[in-house]
Amino acid sequence: MTQRIRIGIVGGTGYTGVELLRLLSRHPNAQVVAVTSRSDAGTPVSAMFPSLRGIYDTLQFTHPDETPLQDCDLVFFATPNGIAMTQAPALLEKGVRVIDLSADYRIRDIAVWEQWYKLTHGSPKTVAQAVYGLPELNREAIRKAQLIANPGCYPTCVTLPLLPLLQSGSLKPNMPIIADCKSGVSGAGRKASVANLLTEAGDNFKAYGVGGHRHLPEIQQNINDIASGYASGLIFVPHLTPMIRGMHATIYVHTQNEVSLHEILAKHYSGSLFVDVLPEGVCPETRSVRASNQCRISVQKAPQQENMWIILSVIDNLVKGAAGQAVQNMNLMFGFEEDTGLAITPVLP
Repeated sequence: MTQRIRIGIVGGTGYTGVELLRLLSRHPNAQVVAVTSRSDAGTPVSAMFPSLRGIYDTLQFTHPDETPLQDCDLVFFATPNGIAMTQAPALLEKGVRVIDLSADYRIRDIAVWEQWYKLTHGSPKTVAQAVYGLPELNREAIRKAQLIANPGCYPTCVTLPLLPLLQSGSLKPNMPIIADCKSGVSGAGRKASVANLLTEAGDNFKAYGVGGHRHLPEIQQNINDIASGYASGLIFVPHLTPMIRGMHATIYVHTQNEVSLHEILAKHYSGSLFVDVLPEGVCPETRSVRASNQCRISVQKAPQQENMWIILSVIDNLVKGAAGQAVQNMNLMFGFEEDTGLAITPVLP
């Protein structure tokens, strides 16, 4: 008999919440028994999201204060920052496993987190319990975890190509690592704002967070966890692109000497389920990963530059950058095959 785990989703009306519903609908081991929303309690899921008609016809959004989430085996928090840190500890005490898609548990240094997120942390003692949920970095720790801090989209897109290069000692210390990144508008969430209106974001391209983006300390923490001495040189600039979903990182690095970064990346990720290193000279496109849990990477030598390389990395910010990675973590936590429910062909065109 197929093992089915009872799943609750807190904050099911946002883009990552509905992505979780979409992905879990095809997962043979998952049964979504609760999905919460303070403002839309009582609304059928299929009424709000017609794409889910015929799948969740009996499931309604319920108020989080009236939902017995403690009866679930796993609860996803697809909520704004500041929610999971106040609600997750009670669930953890009852033995429920938790995957938080917000930033509440990603940064281990509480003072740094409070500085960047402008909030007082609601459960600082729980932070040490959280495992950072980048499977390609922490796979074995994720298997044993009760609380997962699901990574941010930009940190995922930037860390995956840097991971093998830092581990191999190929990059030159005390030299800048420049991450020039672009995201679709869905990365800003579903909450209405003037900046995300079609007339503002369409036919437009702009940088934001140039003076400091909240994902910067998360990327720096990842780099320090892999290899010390490199994070201080990170320059990270995000941009908003006029597309709905997708993320592209162009990363510039300096190597210690003449090495083949393509060879290092290809060897490290050979056989990887969700990281695809493209042939040399091939540039990845965001549409090549759309609606999938894939990260595609390519690398090439910078022309007329000694020991300088250009790395290109693309993900779907809502899937590998959020909900898909969360399901990947769920699979590891419950002993399922890592790609269960995630063997999705990207959507073209």
